[in-house]
Amino acid sequence: MSDVDPFVSEHKRLARRFFMRMVAGGAAVAALPRHSRSDELPPQCAEACEAFLKQMDYLTPPEEFRDVSRGNPRPYNLSDEQKQAVGLTRESWQLEVVSDPDHPADVERPLTKESGTALTWDQLMKLAEKHVVSIPKVMTCNNIGRPLGMGFWEGIPLREVLWMTRPKQNLRRIFYSGYHNDDPKQLFRSSLPIGRALEDPPGLPPVILCYKLNGRLLGGERGAPVRMLVPEAYGFKSVKWLNRIVLSNLPHANDTYAEANNDIDSWMKTFAHSLLQPDEIQAGQPIPLTGYAQVGISGLKRVQTAITPKDQQWPEDDPYFTKAQWNDAHILPPPQLWGGNLPGNRLPPNLYGFEPATGQPKSWPMRLTMAHWATVLPALPAGEYTLRCRSIDVNGYAQPMPRPFRKSGRSAIEAVPIVVSA
Repeated sequence: MSDVDPFVSEHKRLARRFFMRMVAGGAAVAALPRHSRSDELPPQCAEACEAFLKQMDYLTPPEEFRDVSRGNPRPYNLSDEQKQAVGLTRESWQLEVVSDPDHPADVERPLTKESGTALTWDQLMKLAEKHVVSIPKVMTCNNIGRPLGMGFWEGIPLREVLWMTRPKQNLRRIFYSGYHNDDPKQLFRSSLPIGRALEDPPGLPPVILCYKLNGRLLGGERGAPVRMLVPEAYGFKSVKWLNRIVLSNLPHANDTYAEANNDIDSWMKTFAHSLLQPDEIQAGQPIPLTGYAQVGISGLKRVQTAITPKDQQWPEDDPYFTKAQWNDAHILPPPQLWGGNLPGNRLPPNLYGFEPATGQPKSWPMRLTMAHWATVLPALPAGEYTLRCRSIDVNGYAQPMPRPFRKSGRSAIEAVPIVVSA
């Protein structure tokens, strides 16, 4: 992973403080027994983690999210006059919700520009007075294999607008799309079964029409004025610059992402990555490591690490290294500083999964978000090694199982070279 990636660069910068604390307490850590449990951190490492949590911004500032937007030109690069003309300002934005002409749903009151019933920004804000919800979610692309950024996303449940159309029957799926320069070849659309739009599965927040990130109105790169936000899904389901929803009786999806052989109904996976290890490791010295985990829909139970000699041959019938000597790492508790440029450093209203009285998560790690981990591995003889880390989900599946297929979300076990000097 390269430091040109804003997410990785920022979290590596913060993780370096962990190592500075470790160097300061290195003598005591050097006495770490060879087979000690690495999820039980030495005192110096525990102190370093506490300092890490006090200084770390957990949320990604909106302007530092990695941008994978589509469009030529990208809609946020249009002039202010052009944005106003095509509905990309709050004053001019309108959302149409209509029946599919080819596979019609029975809808009494479609929301259309022609009839003057399309949803406006002011109407959306009126709905927000009663129905606002904020959702902690890590935004991630199923083909990149690392997060684009972590945020608190605010909006209103999609179902509140769908019910405004008074649907009656023959409604099985919704298709939705954003502004695409009025060019059919640039149209980017995604879809959901109507059941997911109207009802939330146990433990999942609602699909929302999103207009804020980290307590601030969306910027153009994040999909302003309004985008879709599907909590458990990869980013392609959370279409930016939303302006049209089609209610359809078609029984199957027609997502743009399907055209490139992607699994368009895949939920976010759980996986772990390392972030930082010492630049120089001396023989006889313990090895401190840090990293992060994306917590998918299956939750996160443990993070584990393993180091093997570089030239060690691995059995072909064990592609996921299940027979390696895996050691539990320490999953850090919730951060003490949320960051992300939250206005007044205050949490947004009605934050899903948080206790209103304390402002703390009801459980940790939270599904659909991210967590940090740290460990100290025992000293090794001089030589070249390969470091691997993996997640274990709440169901007991080790990364990349139970869904190892790349096109349903990348979750491969990384291999990081480690050199121990004499």
